[in-house]
Amino acid sequence: MPTTFRDLPPVVWTLFAGTIVNRLGYLVTPFLVFFLASRGVTGSDTSYVLGALGAGHLLGPAVGGVLADRIGRRPTMLIGLIGAAAAQGALFLAPGVWTMAAAALLISAAGSTVSPAAYALLADAVDSGRRRRAYALFGWGVNIGTAAAGVLGGYLAAHGYWLLFVVDAGSMLLYALVVTVRLKEPKRPSGSGQEKEELGYGVVLRDRLALLVLPLFGIQLFVYSLTEVALPLAIHDSGFSPAVYGAMAAVNAVLVVALQPFVTAWLAGLPQLAVQSAGSALIAAGVALTGLADGVVGYTVSVVVWSLGEVVVAGIAASVVANLAPAHARGRYQGAFGWTWGTARFAALTLGVTVYTSLGPAVLWWTALAAGTAAAAATLALRARIERRTVHTLAA
Repeated sequence: MPTTFRDLPPVVWTLFAGTIVNRLGYLVTPFLVFFLASRGVTGSDTSYVLGALGAGHLLGPAVGGVLADRIGRRPTMLIGLIGAAAAQGALFLAPGVWTMAAAALLISAAGSTVSPAAYALLADAVDSGRRRRAYALFGWGVNIGTAAAGVLGGYLAAHGYWLLFVVDAGSMLLYALVVTVRLKEPKRPSGSGQEKEELGYGVVLRDRLALLVLPLFGIQLFVYSLTEVALPLAIHDSGFSPAVYGAMAAVNAVLVVALQPFVTAWLAGLPQLAVQSAGSALIAAGVALTGLADGVVGYTVSVVVWSLGEVVVAGIAASVVANLAPAHARGRYQGAFGWTWGTARFAALTLGVTVYTSLGPAVLWWTALAAGTAAAAATLALRARIERRTVHTLAA
């Protein structure tokens, strides 16, 4: 383990370990289409359930951010984890399409309330100089667990879909146990009377710099999300089997898991906004290279390029958002960031697929390149303002 992570406090390591456990059980969502087909749900009915799942990712972060600031980080995480575990059982037992859609909405909404609270807890636990490393370590845990879950999920699905639900729900409950036993609620920072009375996102909406930064991160996240949506379409249209996409996913997982902690250590001394912009441009270039691929080698090159970009930007966006946030509103700022993430993924699923199928793949790849590099450049242009704001927040 690189020395860059060794000075992080126990709270960060507890969240890292708990996240690995939780993501090891990330099984139902990737195999949801196959489970629905086994229950006779196909065609447009499938889109209702998947749409509800996507809608929950828009609702959950917003609610989680408010709860994290209002009732605390730890209770919010427990509500999300236990609620999502219960929703897993509801989905498995659901008798029809609409009850399945309702359960899917609850799974994603409850599950996505956890991240704003966890991210706020990380910001509480470490100072500004170490936040990027803390968020990078947290993200590394997500990638380790997700990579292992991909292998585990295929094995369990072959032996019965009920195993996916048992392991997924069980991992959430185990993470909830870790939160209960190992984490303590930090002391809440004090604020003015107006700050204490305000429940919603007005504090974020009044922050002009945040309103510039979050959409730029959203564009970058939209481009990255195309790797989950448009890449499989491109591989399919090239006449390759799903196994090729599985191999590309494995290339990404191996690169990220193997390189991320070392690249984070190597880049730790550089200005993080410059690193973020360079990594985002690399992701945009890698996604655009998908349009030039005409074989497995071409697709592999594109995956390697955007995977390296993913490694470079690890932890920076969340750290920037945390540094912009007043101490009393860290949960809501992370909730806004989570909502931006959810919106970007939802846009990739809808707008991205529409552009690919209606206007053609080339339009999507060129748009991704232009939008990604423009957003990266605009983010870099805000560097001075963000650094001044960070210094001001630390002084306050």
